[in-house]
Amino acid sequence: MDGRMKTLFSFFLLAVAVFTVGCGYTQQSRFQMSFLPTGPPPVSPVADITPPSVAHGNPFLQQMPALLLADPLGPKRRTHGDALIQKADQAFNRGKKSYQSNDVANARVEFDSAIDLMLEASDENPADREEYYDHLDEMVEAIHRLDLAGLGASATLEQGKFEKAPLEDILQMTFPVDPRLKDRVREEVASSVSQLPLSVNDTVLGYINYFSNRGHGTIVAAIQRSGRYRPMIQRILDEEGVPQELIHLAQAESGFIPRAVSRAAAGGMWQFLVWRGQQYGLMQTRYTDERMDPEKATRAAAHHLRDLYSEFGDWYLAIAAYNCGPGVVERAVERTGYADFWELRSRGVLPAETTNYVPIILAMTIMEKNAGEYGLEGLQLDPPLEYDTVEISAPTSLSLVADITDMPLSELSALNPAVLRGIAPESYSLHVAKGTGNQLAAALQLIPAEHRDSWRMHRVGVGETLAATGKLFGTTPTTIMAANHLRSPEIMEGDRLLIPAIARAEAPARTAWRSRSVTVTHRTKGKTPPAKSTAVVNPRREAPVIVARSAPR
Repeated sequence: MDGRMKTLFSFFLLAVAVFTVGCGYTQQSRFQMSFLPTGPPPVSPVADITPPSVAHGNPFLQQMPALLLADPLGPKRRTHGDALIQKADQAFNRGKKSYQSNDVANARVEFDSAIDLMLEASDENPADREEYYDHLDEMVEAIHRLDLAGLGASATLEQGKFEKAPLEDILQMTFPVDPRLKDRVREEVASSVSQLPLSVNDTVLGYINYFSNRGHGTIVAAIQRSGRYRPMIQRILDEEGVPQELIHLAQAESGFIPRAVSRAAAGGMWQFLVWRGQQYGLMQTRYTDERMDPEKATRAAAHHLRDLYSEFGDWYLAIAAYNCGPGVVERAVERTGYADFWELRSRGVLPAETTNYVPIILAMTIMEKNAGEYGLEGLQLDPPLEYDTVEISAPTSLSLVADITDMPLSELSALNPAVLRGIAPESYSLHVAKGTGNQLAAALQLIPAEHRDSWRMHRVGVGETLAATGKLFGTTPTTIMAANHLRSPEIMEGDRLLIPAIARAEAPARTAWRSRSVTVTHRTKGKTPPAKSTAVVNPRREAPVIVARSAPR
C-alpha cells in the first residue's frame, strides 16, 4: 500500500472512530480496542469476562458531556397522574395499617380515598397507562380480598363503597358445552319473544352451562339485586327506544352494583370510562361522580346504545362497540369487509373480552326468559328503591341529613352512591327516604348554610344532660347552648339539638348564598302524605329548635 493510500486509510479509520463515539453507535465495541490497552488473553472460550468500561478506557468518551452518554430516551417524565397514584398508595397503606389494628371504619375511609385518587389519576394521563391499569387492578383486588376477610363484604353496597365488577374475570374465559343443553336451548330460543335477536352457538351454550353451575350464585345475586333498579331501568330503556333485554348489559357490567369499578377504571352500574361518561353528561367533581348515579348512568347508557345502533344497524355490533369502543369495531369491519359480529369473532379481529361479552349477554337473556329451566324462577327480588329528592342549597353532610331524617347513614349512602366523600355539594339533588323530603327541607332552612357541611343534629335521650351531650360530640355545653339559643342548660327527652363541629378540611367550596328555598320532588307511586316538619318554639329558648314529628301514615 503506497503512502497516499495509507494516509487515506488512516483518515478513514479516524472518521469511523469519531463517528461511532459521537453518535453512540450500538456496535462501538468493534472499534474501541484501538484506543484501549491490550487486555489479557481469554482464559477459555466460555469464560465470563466483564468487558472493560468504555467510559474509563476511551479518552474520547472521558471528555464527552454526560448528556450525550445518557439514555437518549431519558427517564419517563412524571405527571400529575403519577403523583396521584403515589398518594393513592399512601392511602392504601394507611388503610392496611388501620385494618391490621382492627380499625375497620378508618380502613374503609382510607381504601375509599385510595380508589378515589386512582380514578382521578386516570384523567391526569399517568406516564405508563398500562402499568396504571395493572396497579389499579391489584389495588381493587387487594381491597376486595380484605373486604371478604374482615371488612364485611355483605355491607359494601349498603355503605356505598367501591366493589369489583363480579363478572370481569370471566370475560377472558370460555367454558365447555353440555351436549344435553343444545337441543333444549334451541327450542327455548325458538319459543322466546325478544326485542333483541337471539342466537345459539357453542360459546353461548358454554356460558349458559357456567351460569347454571359454578356461576349460578353470581347470577342469582345479581337478579335479586336488580329489583332495586329494574323498574327505573325498564322505564328508561323504553323511553330511549332500545330493547328491554339490554338490561343484561348492566348485569354483565356490574351485577347492578352502582359503585362497581373495573381494572380499566370504568365505574358505575354501566361501567363508563370518565371521558365516555362525560360525552353523555356524566360529570365528575372531587365530591361526586355521576357515573355512580344509577338513574343518570342508565339514561346515558341507553342513549349511547341507541347511538351505536344508529351507526352500525346491528344490535350485536352495537353491544360489542359498547364494550370495546366504536372505533375498534369500525376498523374490524373495514379490515374484513364483514359487518357481522360472529364473522368478526371467528376472524379474531376483536378483543378477546369483546368476543365473549356478546355471548354472555345472550346467555343471560335466554336464561331469564326461561327462568324455570335454570333455577331462576320465584326469586325474591329486592324491593324497588323509592325516595324523595331534595335539592341541596349549600354543601351538606350526609351525617347531618341522616340525623334529621332518622335514616341510617348506610341506607342514605346507598340512595346516593354518586356522593363520594360524605358531603353533598351545593345544587345536588339528594335522595332521602320516601316521606322525609319535607322534613329535611324544613330543618335545613333553620341551620346556617355555612355550617351544614359539618354540624350535626342530636336527639336527646332519656335522662341525658347537656354536659353528657357535649362530651359525646367533643364540645362544650356552652357551645351547644349558643348554637341552639338556649337560655338554660335544661334539655328534655326527644329534643333535637344542633351540635356545632369543626368544618371538614376537604369540604367543597361554597358559592354565594342565593336562596333559602328547597325544592322537594316525590318519586313514589303511592298517595301517602309526606311527613310534616314543624318548628316548635320552646319557652326556654330564644329561637325555634327543630322538632320533627311525622304525620300518621
